[in-house]
Amino acid sequence: MDTSPPRGAGLRLEPPEQPAAKAVMPRRRPRARPLIRSAGIRFALVYAVVFGVSAFALAFSLWYSTAGLLQRQVEGAIRGDAAALNEHYAQAGLPGLVLAIHDRLADTTDDDGIYLLMDAAGNRIIGNLDQWPAGLNQVDSWYELPVRRQGASSVALLQAYALSGGGQLLVGRDMRARSELRNVLRGALVGAFGVMCLLGIGGAVIIRSLFRRMIQDISTTTRAIAVGDLTRRIAKSGDGDEFDELAEIINEMLDRISRLMDGVRQVSNAIAHDLRTPITRARARLEDAALRAHTPEALHAAIERATLDLDGIVGVFEALLRIAEIEAGSRRAAFAPVDLAPMLHDMDELYRAVAEERGLSLETVIGGTLPLLGDRELVQQAVANLLDNALKFSAPGTVITFTARQEDGVIEISVADRGPGISGEDRDRATERFFRAESARTTAGSGLGLALVSAVAQLHNGKLDLADHHPGLRAVITLPARNDAARRL
Repeated sequence: MDTSPPRGAGLRLEPPEQPAAKAVMPRRRPRARPLIRSAGIRFALVYAVVFGVSAFALAFSLWYSTAGLLQRQVEGAIRGDAAALNEHYAQAGLPGLVLAIHDRLADTTDDDGIYLLMDAAGNRIIGNLDQWPAGLNQVDSWYELPVRRQGASSVALLQAYALSGGGQLLVGRDMRARSELRNVLRGALVGAFGVMCLLGIGGAVIIRSLFRRMIQDISTTTRAIAVGDLTRRIAKSGDGDEFDELAEIINEMLDRISRLMDGVRQVSNAIAHDLRTPITRARARLEDAALRAHTPEALHAAIERATLDLDGIVGVFEALLRIAEIEAGSRRAAFAPVDLAPMLHDMDELYRAVAEERGLSLETVIGGTLPLLGDRELVQQAVANLLDNALKFSAPGTVITFTARQEDGVIEISVADRGPGISGEDRDRATERFFRAESARTTAGSGLGLALVSAVAQLHNGKLDLADHHPGLRAVITLPARNDAARRL
């Protein structure tokens, strides 16, 4: 019998629960900063100040040069006129001097000339001044004083001369017209300075806008990178200026960051993929031993097999840490002058015996001296990795070639085998961590050997090249030889 309540009986109808609104973090906008703290404003102000000071210095030098030229011209005219009058006085005495002054006053071509001849008693003899100017009390000195000439006030540049008879001669030039000219010039310079200030401010505004546009593009791109968009890049104007150079450098940096992030993802995926098998195998062996090992010997054997698997995992992590340490450049502090030839000869003796045990032949040619400034232990490990790979992938009865030489300041260490080699498309990825070609899937290894060799070569400012040996693989480590300066160190 159906004991369920009738439809609608005893039921409390509730509105359906609405899903909680997803919290949306507001996009943080850059906080407005005071204008004086803006780099664009500071650059614009510096430009405006430099432009204004330069313009003011130029205008002042022009004004000073022009005013000085006018002053020197007037002083030269007064000296020349006074010299001529003194010559008249020396030749014809006082009457000749009076006649000469009379002729100058009668000449209408130069209305700016000022003359006044006084006798020994201070009486006016001839001239176009009503009286001796107040304040002029020394001879052979320059004075710029207000005077009254022909009933009109003016300003004149004057110089007095003492005559042999006890009288005094005053010669000068009316400076009113020249003062007006200087005033006009001063006004023009002030106006020009105002225009220059406006141009400076306008240029500063333009510079600030250009600076702000470039910095804003950089800020927008880096802000997008910060939130995870690694595809953004800074646009270049195409002018080839410093901003384009900066944009290119930042874009190269972003490309390298993107490659490093891809490498981190690849390494993470490779670790998860390649370490899953030995970890699972070790766990399965321990579980099997826990269930089926009925004797201490069987349990001990299972634990040893699981320990070997875990040791392999530890070895992988140690290799990763070593590669990271090498790529970080921390081992450069241990660089020292070293000759690689004795170390390579020792490795030849060691690996020759191993090759003979496996039915292989090792042909070695090592140069006399191979001077290097570097880490002997790291180079030895890199060469050992190449020789291990050659022994691992070579078939019995084949030849492995091991050579080292120095030429044109470069050390080349080469290991070539006659094994299956690496295909062209896989050769470009052979130095990636955990990468293993299809031909190497059935052999033991973690795919870190060539990655470590490449890291060691780059640490010593060298490189690792992989080439086809027809058949087989030829691996060449190229390192810069130690120069004379390094040897002296």
